[in-house]
Parts: sequence; C-alpha cells; structure tokens
Amino acid sequence: MHLHEYQAKELFRTFDIPVPEGRVIRKRSELSPIIDELGLPLVVKAQVLAGGRGKGGGVRLVQTADEANDATTAILGMELVTAQTGGQGKTVHSVLVEQGLNIARELYLSLLIDRDRAEIVIITSLDGGMAIEEVAASTPERIIRIRINPLIGLQGYHLRQLAFGLKLSSQLGKEMATLVRKLYRLFVECDCSQLEINPLVVTTEEQLSAVDAKVEIDSSSLYRHPELAALQDPDDQDPLEAEARDIGLNYIRLEGTIGTIVNGAGLAMATMDLIKQAGAEPANFLDVGGGASSEMIEKGFRILLSDQQVTGIFINIFGGILRCDVLARGVVKAAQKTGLNLPVIVRMEGTNVDEGRRILTESGLALTTVSTLNDAAHELAALRDLR
Repeated sequence: MHLHEYQAKELFRTFDIPVPEGRVIRKRSELSPIIDELGLPLVVKAQVLAGGRGKGGGVRLVQTADEANDATTAILGMELVTAQTGGQGKTVHSVLVEQGLNIARELYLSLLIDRDRAEIVIITSLDGGMAIEEVAASTPERIIRIRINPLIGLQGYHLRQLAFGLKLSSQLGKEMATLVRKLYRLFVECDCSQLEINPLVVTTEEQLSAVDAKVEIDSSSLYRHPELAALQDPDDQDPLEAEARDIGLNYIRLEGTIGTIVNGAGLAMATMDLIKQAGAEPANFLDVGGGASSEMIEKGFRILLSDQQVTGIFINIFGGILRCDVLARGVVKAAQKTGLNLPVIVRMEGTNVDEGRRILTESGLALTTVSTLNDAAHELAALRDLR
C-alpha cells in the first residue's frame, strides 16, 4: 500500500523525523490563509501516487502570492503525466503547500527490503533530486548500499559507513545518525517494504529535512495497522483486486489473456507456469482456496469476466476437501448464471473425479475437459492467439 506524500510526512512527524511545515488543500480558496501562516516562498506539490511529479509540472516553487495562486490553479485538477503514470496520467485532487527552505545540498536516502538476501538495505547518494535514476544508470559507483541483517538490526558501524560515504561533517554525521535511527524504527514498526526521501536536503543552516517522502507498507501487514489501512487511496487499487478482496478471493491482475481459477497458491503458481510454457500469458492469479464452494467459483467467474483482456479461462482444481463432483456442479451453475461466452478448459483431479467429469460432459455447456497437464497445455496453446 502506498501513502501520499502528505500522509508519509504526517507519519514522519509521529517519529520526530524533520519535514517542512505544510498543509494540504483541495480548493484554491483554501490557499490564502496558508500563505499568511507559512509565509513565502512556498512549494506547491501535486498529491498523486507517482514519481517524477517535478518533471511533469506537478511541483512548483513560488515566490509571491500571485505565483502561488497561479500554481495551485494550474495543478489542481490537472491530468499529471509522468514516467510512472503512463500516457493516461493521474488527476490531481489535492496539493501540498509547503514552506520553502534554504537548500545547500540535496542527498538521496531510501530503505528497502532485499528479498533475495533477506536483508534491509539503506541506499544513499550524494546526488539527490530528479536525476537520481540517471545517476544510478550512468555512475552507479555514486550509489552507496549498506546492508543490514534484520536479526541484528541497525548498528553504529552502519551509521559511520553512511556518514563517510556522504562526506558529512562530524556534527552533520551525528544528525544523520539520529535521523536514520528514527527512519529504521519507522520502517520496522510500520512493516514498510520501501521508504524513500528524495531529496533529503541539507539546509544552509546545516539542518537535515525530508523535502519529499514516499512510503510503501506491506499490504499483508495492514491487519496490524488499522490506522494505516484507513489511509489507503481507492485510486491506488485495481478495482477488480479490490472487489475480489471484499468477497474473500485472493486475486492479482496480470497482463495476459488466460484467466485462471485454482485452489491453493502452489497450484496457482504451477498453473501460471503451465500457461506460459504453452506460449500464452496468464491474466490473473486467482486462488479460491482449499475449501472452494460453488458460490466462490461463481464469484471467480464474475471477476474474470469483468476483465476485458480475458479471452479464455483455465480451471485447474485438485479435489481434496472439495470433492470434484461438488466443484463440477459449481462450475456448471456459475457458467449458466454468468452467461459464459468464453472458451473454458477444466482440469480436475482428486476425490470423485469421474463423477465430476461426467457432470461437466452432460451439462451441455461448451466446456473442454482434460485429464492431464499435457492435455491442458495443448488446449491452452490453441487459445493463445485469441484476442
């Protein structure tokens, strides 16, 4: 789950991490009292869940009240297009108006999880700002990585390595150490998967401030953080994934054309591998669970049929707790109720499999029943070119 910048900075404040003073507004009429409160200069920043806002015209430094009004008018309601939004862009519904700072230097700082090595990694650079991607691509030696074993946690030598790599003075190195300890605590306690400050600025007064803030929370941990879950932006969720979650299905939308219905995450992964080996692409990861019922199968069908990219459906079920004859009746019922008009391949094994196959065969529906994964792969290959 991603947080908007203003939400991330509110979270920073609860951990005593320095950020500029700012206010969020959704109407231009709310701007005038903020100018009176914060003074000038100000920075007006579009609040959308995408990077590259500055390059897209969504961040503007203003020196006067007229410039602040013009910037707010221009940004509110705009379709902001960045490298991360795609060509369609994202509508700006709110802006963050912040105090301008006297910036001496811009640094880059982030924490993330290296899943391959089961480590937390601090990534930092002397070259913060909008060109950080170019720095990483052209001069990777200027990117500093500090790896932390989460069982041991953040240690003093990590902080000294950080200060040395950023060429900080003794006093600023101490301030950075304090800041990173707070960031690390936030990262762990809030179950973050990524935290980024770009830029982390050094002011002319030799103070650190998080001018930008991006926070991503592990969605699987939100049951522990209801206060964070309440911050989720509906626009940050795929509507089909949100619908599936509301009805108890494990569904992740992908980019292919073959919709899948399976029971069990391991079988789901194997099914997606099979689809790709057949030369097709899976349209989703949909696990209806080990105790799938006819109602769950019907709900799965409805989700798949809502995806306009789906041109065929592959049902791959192992009947354990769920008997194959019960599943077959559920498939037939779902196909009839949803007015199914796509080709469907059904592969089932397990308890009462022969009875299940008989029910499907005698249903009169255009269902293709297979008994082996090789047969399924052959049928999937025939579907791969459907559009």
